[in-house]
Amino acid sequence: MAKKNRFEKAERCSIYINGRLIGFHKDGKAICEKVKETRRNNMIDFQVNARFKKSTNELFINTDKGRARRPYIVLKEGRNPITPEIKKRLENNQLNWNHLLKMGVVEYLDAEEEEESYIARTEKEITSEHTHLEIDGSSIFGVVASIIPYPEYNSSPRITMASSMAKQSLGLYLSNFNHRYDTRGYVMYYPQQPLVQTDAYKHLGMKNRGAGQNFVVAVLSYKGWNLEDAVVINKSATERGLGKTAMFRTYEIEEVTYPSGQKDVIEVPSPKVNGYRGEDVYMNLDEDGIVIPESEVKEGDVLVGKTSPPRFLEEMSIFGIYEEKKRESSVAVKEGEYGKVDSVILTEGASGNKVVKVRLRLPKTPEIGDKVASRHGQKGVIGITVAHEDMPFTENGIVPDLLINPHALPSRMTVGHMLEMLGGKASCFDGTIMDGTAFNGDRSDKFMKILKDLGFDEYGEEYLYDGISGQRIRAKIFVGVIYYQRLYHLVSNKMHARSRGPVQLLTLQPTEGRSREGGLRFGEMERDTLIGFGAASVIRERLLEESDKSSQYICRDCGSMAFYNFLAKKPMCPLCQSENIAEVEISYAFKLLIDEIKAMGIFPKLIIDKKVNRDEV
Repeated sequence: MAKKNRFEKAERCSIYINGRLIGFHKDGKAICEKVKETRRNNMIDFQVNARFKKSTNELFINTDKGRARRPYIVLKEGRNPITPEIKKRLENNQLNWNHLLKMGVVEYLDAEEEEESYIARTEKEITSEHTHLEIDGSSIFGVVASIIPYPEYNSSPRITMASSMAKQSLGLYLSNFNHRYDTRGYVMYYPQQPLVQTDAYKHLGMKNRGAGQNFVVAVLSYKGWNLEDAVVINKSATERGLGKTAMFRTYEIEEVTYPSGQKDVIEVPSPKVNGYRGEDVYMNLDEDGIVIPESEVKEGDVLVGKTSPPRFLEEMSIFGIYEEKKRESSVAVKEGEYGKVDSVILTEGASGNKVVKVRLRLPKTPEIGDKVASRHGQKGVIGITVAHEDMPFTENGIVPDLLINPHALPSRMTVGHMLEMLGGKASCFDGTIMDGTAFNGDRSDKFMKILKDLGFDEYGEEYLYDGISGQRIRAKIFVGVIYYQRLYHLVSNKMHARSRGPVQLLTLQPTEGRSREGGLRFGEMERDTLIGFGAASVIRERLLEESDKSSQYICRDCGSMAFYNFLAKKPMCPLCQSENIAEVEISYAFKLLIDEIKAMGIFPKLIIDKKVNRDEV
């Protein structure tokens, strides 16, 4: 008998359930069809998926969790099972989605079963070979991406970026924001709904939660102020409320009860209290030690006065008498913040202690450095704010709100951005909301016809006049209306500098971060630029003088770290007892490194006062 080739197709079909081989059968295709039929007849769970792989004669049945599954209409012999009668019953709410699933009209396919299916994109494409019909092409997108108009005209990284930035947009995040005390929240003064919307946007009711505004945008370079991703914004428009946002910041303080029986007291601290901050910072407090609502406050002003018992039960006074001295522990406005006290509430904490919450209202008008973005991943930072009279204007006197760089569009391939600009412009004149749904939205032909019928350039281009010279710009400029979002990254929340301030206890280097009054990091790359310039003194200043400069004693004889002997009133070496000691200036971090090397059992020598010839070492 001839030896069977192991590469020949197996006669029996291998059957796998959730990746585990459970047995064999002579006809895997028949079992696969039976599984699908029983699922459509509602005899087994609708989450079961089966796929027969003809090339390897294997049957895969999947029931496990974590599979991405999409709904499709099941075609029967090339015919759409959703008849006019079913459509009518759906419109009258006599049928719902679950009914369609149980009827076998709609089913969910996972990635495995999709491989062996032949799916028609539209009803016109259906042939007898097709097994399924796509319900709607735009359903391939998630919740956030489905809100983007014309995503099929953009490159995929831009859709990803747009989806990320939509989550950072400032609008109306909650309708009951006025009754909430979130740590930080932003509310736009005049949020709008976009003029170009998708079906998903309407179904999700997003117009009740506006996250941006419709800007008149011109694609035009403006004296170099919108180079790269920078944008020019109309200052007068921002003063009228364009992009204006209120930031709500909540401060919280609690009257803590300590194990000793002592407790904090919310009150106006008296000048006798340790750490008294001065009369000016307590100006806005009422008699109970809590700030008065609608008071104007600035950084450093106390919002709730509080005194705490001393860290030790008794402290000696200057007269040698033991007395209990209170210390100041009020909550004050953080650095860089200012505004009005929006509201104050008194409540109880989990342990029954008195809790005070103060909500501040800070106005945030768009300024240089703030970030804006369209729904197509076209983000930009405001490079300059220009007065209304200095901005370019159209023949009809329309002044754009925003100027974006023309180079931002061809390289990013965001044609959807241009389509939305054209659709928004047509919407302004037509008075209807345009449809930007993926694959099925309004096309440019419709927008061009609307503009042409009203006497405008069908491509959305217009002649602009320079606001300063009054001369007409020679080229035609593309002007349209598009939905722009103001993003969470506000320069007023990030701007930070310091001359001197706190240092870390371990390394004696400046602290890190804006909240800790930290220094600005001068890293290796910044150091490299100074080396390239040959600015040695600047390197010394940045990395030593302004950082963690320290004086250390070094033994000239043995090279180890020495110390100052206060009894003998002179420096000494702890290793060789030598008094031949030098005082050197080194970084304190370097001294720490030496100590850590010693802890590993290595003895590092610091050789000073002489140049070592490399050949001798």
